[in-house]
Amino acid sequence: MLVRSFAAPMFATNCWVIALAEGSECIIVDPGMPDISKEIEMIVEEHRLKPVAALLTHGHLDHTFSITPLADGYEIPTYIHSEDRRFIANPLGVHGPEFAEQIGAMTFVEPAKVTELKNGAVIDLVGMKVTAIHAPGHTRGSMMFTVNDKILISGDVLFSGSIGRTDLPTGSASEMTHTLKTRVLTLSDELRVLTGHGPETTIKYERKNNPYLKELTL
Repeated sequence: MLVRSFAAPMFATNCWVIALAEGSECIIVDPGMPDISKEIEMIVEEHRLKPVAALLTHGHLDHTFSITPLADGYEIPTYIHSEDRRFIANPLGVHGPEFAEQIGAMTFVEPAKVTELKNGAVIDLVGMKVTAIHAPGHTRGSMMFTVNDKILISGDVLFSGSIGRTDLPTGSASEMTHTLKTRVLTLSDELRVLTGHGPETTIKYERKNNPYLKELTL
């Protein structure tokens, strides 16, 4: 499987481009800020890919800022959990007051084609089976995705050695704990984990080394 990433300049959010191979169809995950559509287009052109879908793990701007120019430019659908959809066009509701001051004068619109997802929804693409996992805690509509049962896109739920913060609007420490117990620790050790920030990892490594997961298995 072909996996390429670009870390957006603000907050170093990982935007992932995933395909079966060179010259095939691909999905784009969490294009961040500022507008990184040109950088993602370069990855697509370099590997002769055809974007067919865009996935958003949650509604924070550092994961959604470039979604409209990319999705509308390629005329592809955007997938997001129903709880976080409203934040694509109205991000003020899911950010803290400091960040709200920076974006208060900006105008946002959602892409032309948006599909809301629920837990367990399956997106069948050519050669790629993408399964949605509702994983609240970081935001109420946070999602993870598995791709062909080989890759986990974890967004800001699970990082290498850490987990996402829960103190922003719609975040919840208790929901994050429940997500880690029932949606992360139940996953296969062999899953390759593509995180929202920082290096990729595996479920096996995190189960043994991530203090937040180890605490729940004691």
